[in-house]
Amino acid sequence: MARLKQQYPANGFFGIGVFNNKEQVNIGTLWRSAYIMGAAFIFTVDSKYKKHTSDVINTWQKIPLFHYRDMDDLIDHLPYDTRLVGVELDDRAVDIATYQHPCRCVYLLGNEQSGLPRDVIARCHQLIKLPGEYSLNVSVAGSIVLYDRQLKKPT
Repeated sequence: MARLKQQYPANGFFGIGVFNNKEQVNIGTLWRSAYIMGAAFIFTVDSKYKKHTSDVINTWQKIPLFHYRDMDDLIDHLPYDTRLVGVELDDRAVDIATYQHPCRCVYLLGNEQSGLPRDVIARCHQLIKLPGEYSLNVSVAGSIVLYDRQLKKPT
């Protein structure tokens, strides 16, 4: 008799992080949004984070924050079969309105002053962009991406 293949929900997981963050308050605010919107973790690349008053619900107790030295370190530690999705105002980026979020992915945002450098963009599997011609605050941009994911619930 053959075994039946087990079926599991395809809800996946996601994380979100910032490359070269400049303002500590952005990480605290993004951490809070990430927890509320169901992220498995958040992270920083090339910058550290100190606890900030914007984290009013103590998200550090609920989902982890990882620090990666550089892009090589992040890429080396991406979970198996996980897409790296850059969020950037770029001509090659897919508009978030039509974007279908992967089941397993990690979203990467740049800082507000310089965004994601070209060499970082080149390492992303996909790029998405938000509406507008100017950069949003990084925690606001991240929150919009997470909200869009919740609305579309990837399968």
